[in-house]
Amino acid sequence: MSDGRKRGRRQAEAERNDHALLRAAREVLAADGAHASVAAIAARAGVGIGSLYRRYRTKEELFQRLSELSLDQWNEAAEAGLAHEDPWAGLAGFVTACVEFGQGSLAPIAGTIDVTPEMWAKSARGDELLAAIVARARGAGVLRPEITPTDVSLLIEQLGSSPMLDQIRKQGREDLVEAAVAARRRLIAITLDGLRAVHRGPLPGPPPGEHLFTERWRRDSPA
Repeated sequence: MSDGRKRGRRQAEAERNDHALLRAAREVLAADGAHASVAAIAARAGVGIGSLYRRYRTKEELFQRLSELSLDQWNEAAEAGLAHEDPWAGLAGFVTACVEFGQGSLAPIAGTIDVTPEMWAKSARGDELLAAIVARARGAGVLRPEITPTDVSLLIEQLGSSPMLDQIRKQGREDLVEAAVAARRRLIAITLDGLRAVHRGPLPGPPPGEHLFTERWRRDSPA
């Protein structure tokens, strides 16, 4: 086998491991919060701790890489939403995809790691895409006019955490997982319906500011 093919296989394996680690990190962080151990994440992902530390020298490097992967998933879902010919279906599809792959589940590590230039760049791209999705849906008259991109981001973060599903997984009740996932999908649909322009009652309070996201991820945020 040529050196190029070997490198390609190693890179593909590393990418598979990274995505397995991201899925595992979301589950472990949901249970243990910011104190989640690298060993627990590696064990959940089925990745050897030695292999993990050969690729990432520190826990911070691992979490930075997982944050980048999570932002990639957000941006891919947003691009797919914008590509949909129907503005409402594009918005709903974006929200549903982000909730189902657990977007926002890395929130416990906010403020505990340095945000890399790559993370900031991907986050800025995600903000642009979401703003375009929201503007298109508002322009089509299908989204409540007072809904902002930050509203949608916060909604995804809240729905992405499912205490019931986390508890069922922690208990090892695989027989209940499918029903719990179906129940969450139903809640997503109920929640999305509340974003439709047909609702006339005012929303309480002013729109949330972007600082609710950006300031949490600054390591020097006030205690």
